[in-house]
Amino acid sequence: MAAQDVLGQTARLASSSALLQVLFRVVTFALNAFTLRYLSRELIGVVNVRLTLLYSTVVFLAREAFRRACLSGSTKRNWTKTINLLWLTVPLGVFWSVFLGLVWLHLLEVPDPSVVPHYQAGVVAFGLSAIVELLGEPCWVLAQAHLFVRLKVIAESLSVVSKCILTVTLVILYPQWGLYIFALAQLLYATVLVMCYVTYFVMFLGSPEATKKSFPVARVKALLPNFVEDETFVNWKEARLTWSFFKQSFLKQILTEGERYVMTFLNVLNFGDQGVYDIVNNLGSLVARFIFLPIEESFYVFFAKVLERGKAVKDQKQDDVAMAANVLELLLKLVLLIGLTITVFGYAYSQLALDIYGGSMLSSGTGPDLLRCYSLYVLFLAVNGVTECFTSALMCKEEVDRYNFVMLALSFIFLCISYFLTHWHGSIGFILANCFNMGIRIAHSIHYIYDYFKESTYRPLTGLLPSPFLVLVYIISGVITGFSEVVFCCDKGWMARLIHIGVGSLCFAATVVTMFCTETKLIHFVRSQFLSRYLKKGT
Repeated sequence: MAAQDVLGQTARLASSSALLQVLFRVVTFALNAFTLRYLSRELIGVVNVRLTLLYSTVVFLAREAFRRACLSGSTKRNWTKTINLLWLTVPLGVFWSVFLGLVWLHLLEVPDPSVVPHYQAGVVAFGLSAIVELLGEPCWVLAQAHLFVRLKVIAESLSVVSKCILTVTLVILYPQWGLYIFALAQLLYATVLVMCYVTYFVMFLGSPEATKKSFPVARVKALLPNFVEDETFVNWKEARLTWSFFKQSFLKQILTEGERYVMTFLNVLNFGDQGVYDIVNNLGSLVARFIFLPIEESFYVFFAKVLERGKAVKDQKQDDVAMAANVLELLLKLVLLIGLTITVFGYAYSQLALDIYGGSMLSSGTGPDLLRCYSLYVLFLAVNGVTECFTSALMCKEEVDRYNFVMLALSFIFLCISYFLTHWHGSIGFILANCFNMGIRIAHSIHYIYDYFKESTYRPLTGLLPSPFLVLVYIISGVITGFSEVVFCCDKGWMARLIHIGVGSLCFAATVVTMFCTETKLIHFVRSQFLSRYLKKGT
């Protein structure tokens, strides 16, 4: 597949994934607002922090390394061996589910049954849902490698909607069920997700469409583990790369979910405070998750396909290098501007957003300051997502192993800083520690990108330098909206709030207009790669 075709399909995958994440986060956002009216914040804290951490840890440790290794390189490979390797995620998931389930049940503090009933059933159900989801891993990797955009959107949309409908129904009818509600909803989510992928491939494999596309897997039976005579069960090159990524993924999980591990294992916050932190965290990460994560996942595939892992820039096809450098530069500029916009406007509108969303329970106390800090953290997340996705796609096995040592040191430093900052400044300390962590990771990735391109004429890191005039507009907008918050928000009635919103809207409009005038190359990239198919549909 030509690099230009890969870029087009990758951009469509990123934009579709972004829309999917919009649906997921908006539904979750609305669901949290709804459940706040019916359930205690302690119950929400246990579900959204303790049990979700169990689920995400099992899934991440069992499959992340396999995904990265099996999505590297061309789609022309021995898919029988790749699928065999992917099936190893299931026994690995069973191991982590049982091991961590025992830790969650016997070593961690158990919530008061009168406040959070059925904790044990919740632990079992969330661990089981992780195993169920891993059963669809071969289908997911096949779909992602061949850029089946619509399948991913439909599968994850159906699973999220099913989960939310069941949750809302049970919360209204049987609020006394406690964790049973979320346990059943989580199991339904995993089951629907896997069934969507399996059903699609059962219908697709062997069809005229599959034959026309020369799809490498011909039969449904080929999706199961298969032994081939006189050949190894797996591709050992992929297996060794998986092991390298596994060591890295273990550390990356600690860095990604570090604050939840500190909350869970060190008891620095009670379950109620954990619930408030998680709600604010979800609100703050709304844009980060539905825009930055799809871009990172999709363009990891692009860079891995266009450039060969472990090869110096002078040994690559120069046309592909030019395209990769241009895309990297524009992606950095795109996420930087999104992050700056959120940081500038998030500062002045955090308290108003929390007051509208959850009332005084969220808008009083540390909630507004927590969301303001998270607005800054989003900027770090934005840049790190793109820089790390490029380095992960290009690093050879030895470089991945060296990076693992960096991650190990970061993990230890991050946990220590989180612990001390939390004692010093409460839950805000988690966000400050995350900013430090992301800053170090960004510095490492920037150093790698600079070294990679230094022998060429391409300088993609210039994407981190916005127009000076645009920076000036950001500063002026920040000052104006900050002054507006002091004058009009948030205890002076709805008319004052509307004036505050109007001031922000004018400043935001001025910022966007300036962006269109000063970043024309970026605007063309977004229109041609991300919005082209939606614009065509509308004409």
